[in-house]
Amino acid sequence: MSNRLFLFIFIFCAATLLHSREKTDVLVMTNGDRMTCEVKGLDAGVLYVSFDYIDGTASVDWSKVASLESNQLFVVKTQAGDVYTGRLKTPETSDNRPVKIQVASPEEEETLDHSQIVSMIATSDRFWQRFNGDVGLGVIYSRGNQSTQYSLSSNTAYVRERWTALAGFNSSLSSATGVNASTRNSVNLGARHLLPWNNWFYAGVGAFLQSTEQGISLQSTIGGGVGRYLKNSNRTSISVIVGPAWQNTEYKTSSLAQSQNLVAALINGEVQFFKFSKTNFTLTAVLLPALSDPGRVRFNTTASYYIKIFSNLKWNVSFYGNWDNRPPAGLSGSDYGTSSGLSWTFGLK
Repeated sequence: MSNRLFLFIFIFCAATLLHSREKTDVLVMTNGDRMTCEVKGLDAGVLYVSFDYIDGTASVDWSKVASLESNQLFVVKTQAGDVYTGRLKTPETSDNRPVKIQVASPEEEETLDHSQIVSMIATSDRFWQRFNGDVGLGVIYSRGNQSTQYSLSSNTAYVRERWTALAGFNSSLSSATGVNASTRNSVNLGARHLLPWNNWFYAGVGAFLQSTEQGISLQSTIGGGVGRYLKNSNRTSISVIVGPAWQNTEYKTSSLAQSQNLVAALINGEVQFFKFSKTNFTLTAVLLPALSDPGRVRFNTTASYYIKIFSNLKWNVSFYGNWDNRPPAGLSGSDYGTSSGLSWTFGLK
């Protein structure tokens, strides 16, 4: 556990240093306030900025921004699904006219309505400055029965103009005197590339799971397909992916060791809800109806709820669940649990 914790702390510190830069952006609010800062990005209706004289990242209501200028490169996404990369500037407008943002790249300059922009992610010509993510840790210890529970997680995103790569890691352990320790470790990988049609994309997913509760020593899932953002705004994001998948599961207990392969359909859905600067809820569900074993269905889901404490520090509650309606004889068909702890974000947030 200590080695894993040290690794994630090192990643966080390195990412934080790599994202720091001189604060020369200019932000003007609708009430006339003018601020020199570093704009980190826009997500869920919140513009994240930092100041030389304030520790941490401040959250600004995007709807209250009247003017913005930044020489930093941003990947800008709109409600219609259009994507642009460039530096930001607000052109002069007369009073009571809608605010517009100019995205200037070496090839072209595009002017967008302020209200139509749903995401601005800071990027760079430098590889290491394109990452955003978070690290989370939760620990519970009880002296009475010498029980220990811990959860460790990390999520990282690498963003370019028309594609995004994602990686996530989750680990949990529960042990107590007189019982065998229960462990669950998962790694989730994904990539999305936007298609020419608005809000459509193709995606690839990979998942690797170990669960002592279900007797799974390693479950590997590889799949992909075509997806669409059903809703994409500053308050809600809903997307779905449909395609084929292949899954191999290695079972190992004291009396059983076998391998199973499945070809299945993949139905992957993700829902996110936001509230300005305070909370964030994410639900991901994956349904795998087997094509090579008709009638067998596997279902995985994760849910996370974040509440901001201050700066980049958040408190989170998460849930995970795995179900198999036809597990091998003698093994459990389900594994689920909850955890809570603290998380620290880097990059955009």
